[in-house]
Amino acid sequence: MTDRVFPSSKPATNGTAPAANGTFPATKSQLYGATRPAYRPQPHHRRRHGRSCWCSCCLWSTFTIILLLLLVAIAGAIFYLVYRPHRPSFSVTSLKLSYLNVTSSTLNSKLDLNINAKNPNKKLVFIYNPLIISILSSDIDIGDGTVPSFVHGKKNTTLLKATITSSGRELDSASAATLKRGMKSNKGLPLKIKLDTKVKAKMGGIKTPKIGIRVSCDGIKATVPSGKTAVTASTSNAKCKVDIRIKIWKWTF
Repeated sequence: MTDRVFPSSKPATNGTAPAANGTFPATKSQLYGATRPAYRPQPHHRRRHGRSCWCSCCLWSTFTIILLLLLVAIAGAIFYLVYRPHRPSFSVTSLKLSYLNVTSSTLNSKLDLNINAKNPNKKLVFIYNPLIISILSSDIDIGDGTVPSFVHGKKNTTLLKATITSSGRELDSASAATLKRGMKSNKGLPLKIKLDTKVKAKMGGIKTPKIGIRVSCDGIKATVPSGKTAVTASTSNAKCKVDIRIKIWKWTF
């Protein structure tokens, strides 16, 4: 009897052997899983290091600013104890009104002003820029003038003289009406003096930077002369105030 050979249930195709494991062809998930590298989370040491450097910089910057402010405060306290600085003071000695002519659209005026400037300090000398003076009535400018620059010595009182004028200044109808009412008032025309300048202090060989100051004097009443004789304004109730003006960029405080 002849032996029979039975073929395998999975014959080879085109001379290739069947796949040993799994099915053929491979699925997409098998192909992608075989070629994709395994994910490994990266450590965050660099981020932590950057944050710590930023915190250190902020801490040192804050410490430096506080130290500088402390040094400035100490220097200011020493300066005050040594020199005992005081602001200069101003007072109106006299104000004479020669004429004030107001029409519906123009203004002409002439005034003569005397102001005392007093330096109360024993160790400080003040150096003034030219002083710009304006005289106003009800916030309407009726004349302007200047005083040349000068040096204000220690414990010194200096008399400042200025001629305040206005020639053909244009007025709107409302301003002209306000001035005419004041000129006819029995109480007199209210006047205000405004003085603007810059000043620096000198202590031996040391000079401070220039700072702006404004002097404002209120409480002045004047009667408008009817002839050519100047009339002296009442300055008994005049009070002058000195304010420091600091300019930062476009703003003045």
